Amino acid sequence: MYFAALLARTEDGWEASDTELDDVETLSDLADLAREASPDEDTVLVLIEQEDAWFGVVRVDGEEDPRVFVSNAAVAARSSYGELLLTDELLGREPGDDDAADLDSLDLDGTEDGEPEDGSEPADGDLDGGTEVPHGPVGDRQILDDLGVSEKDLLALQGDALSEIADALGASDILEAVR
Repeated sequence: MYFAALLARTEDGWEASDTELDDVETLSDLADLAREASPDEDTVLVLIEQEDAWFGVVRVDGEEDPRVFVSNAAVAARSSYGELLLTDELLGREPGDDDAADLDSLDLDGTEDGEPEDGSEPADGDLDGGTEVPHGPVGDRQILDDLGVSEKDLLALQGDALSEIADALGASDILEAVR
């Protein structure tokens, strides 16, 4: 089960809205969706989680490039939503690297985790059984430092991480309202 929400910082505090990611195909699309949530170019956080398996944070500040943090790249790589966040740049690969799986070769068959219907799973850390993806967190570990969640705190999050992030931001009530 997935949950995705937008938290937009405004003059009056944080505003939350749940969001549907079915029509989002790239990180750029996700950043555009976030920018639409804040016409004043304030900070917008896209929070995504798959139960207790992994979570991701995308931060968009105006027209700047989005900043991304994923708690467990190897697990997120088996998820269609995780695939949105795990760009070549984030994984330290050259764009178009022959070892990188492209969207045509991914088995995103509509199952919840992107796993094959026969029940077999790719080896841990492999994307579609081939491309190596790092275990553990990837991305910008200081993504929330200026908002009250230090790198150490971010890396220590487990369980209901999004609620803990929202609590640190003073936005737990509004996030829970859209959950």
